[in-house]
Amino acid sequence: MTGEHSRREFLGKVALGIAGASVGLSAPERVGAAGEMPYRTLGRSGEKVSIVGLGGFHIGIPKDEAEAIRIVRTAVDNGINFMDNCWDYHGGESEVRMGKALRDGYRQKVFLMTKTDGQVKEAWNKQLEDSLRRLQTDVIDLVQFHEVIRMGDPDRIFGANGAFEAAVAARKAGKIRYIGFTGHKDPDIHLKMLETGFKNGFTFDAVQMPLNVMDAHYRSFAHQVVPVLVKHGIGVLGMKPMGDKVILKSNTATPIECLHYAMNLPTSVVITGCESLKDVDQAFQAARTFRPLGKEQVAALLAKTASAAKDGQFEPFKNSHQFDGTIHNPQWLG
Repeated sequence: MTGEHSRREFLGKVALGIAGASVGLSAPERVGAAGEMPYRTLGRSGEKVSIVGLGGFHIGIPKDEAEAIRIVRTAVDNGINFMDNCWDYHGGESEVRMGKALRDGYRQKVFLMTKTDGQVKEAWNKQLEDSLRRLQTDVIDLVQFHEVIRMGDPDRIFGANGAFEAAVAARKAGKIRYIGFTGHKDPDIHLKMLETGFKNGFTFDAVQMPLNVMDAHYRSFAHQVVPVLVKHGIGVLGMKPMGDKVILKSNTATPIECLHYAMNLPTSVVITGCESLKDVDQAFQAARTFRPLGKEQVAALLAKTASAAKDGQFEPFKNSHQFDGTIHNPQWLG
């Protein structure tokens, strides 16, 4: 068998696997007239979330706070109801801006998610209270353990005095509604976090991970983690569809292709960063024009990205510390 034939056979199998994984889940559950925002169900929660979500980190980038507020409100006005954020983004400024944007009735229109870095009770509780204050809300819909990127993180979170106990107590107190976790490093770490939860009698409500056109070829979350989430009814949150625009530098896929590929997986929502109103328009365009991709379309996209993706050079969050906030700030972990 020639090398080229082997490569084609591999890509065909990959495309089939990814297309197969999305059977029954890639078609959005549409709400409203054709051309409007499609919605999906967030795992077993039953919550309806927009097929595309607004990334919180990028809300802290515009120099003008008023512009950031316009971005959030324009997104909501166009049907994007999933709001992503994190306690540590821009020293809390992303949450502050989103809190201001969600005044005047906007909070009731969105499913609000944030993340906490604390892995022990005291740190986690303090960060949750900070987030509630900044976001100007009494309850956050989904709070996720952030940056589960080390093999020891699950044991610490679920261990004695761990943040898991604090999260369950906060849910019981009505401060949060659902519990999830995020990470961008290695599928094996995600699988350990899921398994640690199962061993403790707990199934997460949602899990966030990089899902993009490069991921299928290198440390693939789509191949290794997504099937487990689907099996257990856990909401699939895709992030880094363009790898913080790093993937676009490969010149192998357009922004719309990147978003459509991630939407074609069994994702509940694809979270994308928007630093301008133009970015919001791009996200909305991708959502309203999405149609499930056929096996041939998936195979073509994967064929275009295979060479660039093979060593993870366009997914630096997997093989470098560039995106690891808690490596640079270990005190956040508690």
